[in-house]
Amino acid sequence: MDIAVLLLSMCFFFAIGMPIAYALALSSLVGALWIDLPVGAVMQQFASGVGKVSMLTIPFFVLAGAIMAEGGMAKRLVDFAAVVVGFTRMRGGLSQVNILATTIMSGISGSSVADTSAIGSVMIPQMAAKGYPRVFATNVTISASLQAIIIPPSHNSVIYSLATGGVVSITSLFLAGVIPGLLLGFSLMVLCLFYAYRDKHPKGEPVPIRQAIRMLGDALWGIVTLAIVLGGILTGVFTPIEAGAVACVWAFFVTMFIYRDYKWSELPLLVYKTLQTVAMVLTLVATASCFGYVAALMQMPAKMTEFFVAISANKYVLLMWLNIMLLVLGTALDLAPLLLICTPILLPVVKSFGIDPVHFGIVMLLNLGIGLLTPPVGTTLFVGCAIGKVSVDEVMRGIWPFYYVMFTVLMIVTYVPWLSLALPRAFGF
Repeated sequence: MDIAVLLLSMCFFFAIGMPIAYALALSSLVGALWIDLPVGAVMQQFASGVGKVSMLTIPFFVLAGAIMAEGGMAKRLVDFAAVVVGFTRMRGGLSQVNILATTIMSGISGSSVADTSAIGSVMIPQMAAKGYPRVFATNVTISASLQAIIIPPSHNSVIYSLATGGVVSITSLFLAGVIPGLLLGFSLMVLCLFYAYRDKHPKGEPVPIRQAIRMLGDALWGIVTLAIVLGGILTGVFTPIEAGAVACVWAFFVTMFIYRDYKWSELPLLVYKTLQTVAMVLTLVATASCFGYVAALMQMPAKMTEFFVAISANKYVLLMWLNIMLLVLGTALDLAPLLLICTPILLPVVKSFGIDPVHFGIVMLLNLGIGLLTPPVGTTLFVGCAIGKVSVDEVMRGIWPFYYVMFTVLMIVTYVPWLSLALPRAFGF
């Protein structure tokens, strides 16, 4: 009965249109009052939920990604990808350029929406001008941006780490997302190659050597950000927090003094937007911490474990049920709130079945990331439609082959843990 009161109150607040953070806070208070828990204990959990030093990782990486995404980096990454693809004269070259540029951008922005906005605004008009259907160009862009959910420095990997209470380190999650992210990008490239030959998409155009060298040189400044983040963390020079701070300084230097496409007068607005994003995330973390605390006192994780054990003691069956559940939930709520709500509840379940928390984190991120491309809450889907100037209905009619690829990659990552765990184990995490 306790758990029912907590969940039903949360669903009620969601149903009446209350913002997610407020709904979590109020349902936590309802649950606390139901079990005679002092309200002060909930408030204390609210404060301690955002009192961790590791929380600094989020504003640093959000700001660094925003500076690079809006400061001319996207266009230069597209040029870099065009040079790489152009030498092959591959049919459907622009779709390959789109995916490759998004892969690199994912390692800088850490945000699916930012990738869609930055790369889509450059690539979708280019692809349309060369004869690609706008719906196809939009679907390529939003599907490729799913890589940003798991490729470092993914903001959502940081949120998952925080939701585990520090059980899973940010570094291990960053490493775990590399191979699955690249697998997703490669799989989408194969799909686009199939479409290119079937629909006779134009071939990629080689770039003159002198122009290619200039493009590569311009893009290199931004690509160095990847070396700062991953190289610094792996060599022990930086912690993830320090890597985020250094990435901010580097992004600012490259954008304002090397590229110089961004006006100094626009910086305050960029910082303001970043603060809005960070404030929203931190409020969610604080209220979700309260919700998880009350749920733990009600023994919800233990009862969830008993429920799944009653269904099956086979961890592979459990993973299938969790995939189905997370895919459905991902269509109804945004990614960050679901990570904060579900992780404290499901983590004890998967650990009891012997599933590595790092592996489960990547599976969870992929599941919920697909929800960003699915109505009615699909944030990335709506941003892509706005940039591509196409309707949601048009995109949904053409996105199914991309869904099949994403689901296939999800199943492979789910049932081949090595893909997620190889790099963390290789580096001793």
